Amino acid sequence: MPMGEEELKEYLQEPIAALPPSISSRLPRILICLVPYLEQPAVKSKSKKTKAGDQIVSMDKPDASKQLMTANMAHGAEMVLAFGIKDQEVADYHYHFYRSIASLVADKVTPKEWDPFLDLLSLEFDAEVHGEVDESSWVLKEALLADEPNFKRSSKPFQEYAKQSFIDSLTLYLHGICCDIDVEPGPRQLRTSYLRKRLLLMKSIFVPGEGFAVFPEDEKNT
Repeated sequence: MPMGEEELKEYLQEPIAALPPSISSRLPRILICLVPYLEQPAVKSKSKKTKAGDQIVSMDKPDASKQLMTANMAHGAEMVLAFGIKDQEVADYHYHFYRSIASLVADKVTPKEWDPFLDLLSLEFDAEVHGEVDESSWVLKEALLADEPNFKRSSKPFQEYAKQSFIDSLTLYLHGICCDIDVEPGPRQLRTSYLRKRLLLMKSIFVPGEGFAVFPEDEKNT
């Protein structure tokens, strides 16, 4: 898509510049494609499953049931991140951009970074803390509590939930470094005090770059 200087700043320069150095350094080479629309083709046979790379770029808006915001695909040692941005708010694009980055980072965290997050989740479960950061981790948490109320940290369902919770928490953290965002209250939303603990942990693991703030009180030091 043809883009002006101001649009390139909003869509690429600013969100990339806000990434903490410890995150940028562990990412593979990434190719970012900004396209009008992304579409998931219909599966003609129940036996056929779509795979990464099946998504197509469309100049015309697809049906809502087929429209995608993102499509990620490994290409050799590189990663391709495609985003359908037409008719989308820049803030929504930023969310999906950072969610894609968080998903890549979640596969590269060290035990020293991963274990404190698991400890924090364990404390939340012990305190019977309700809610999660985003819908994806909320669904997995509810399923975990319903199916395995006496789960172990080593169990596959807990590990799957923990990874998604990490991705959702890191997405919020990165988005907050780049932009002023508000967390909308709702029945599934994690309480503010515990949300802050999540963000403080992310801040200690992925220290923001110079000149970037996470919390209002941090702005005094930027």
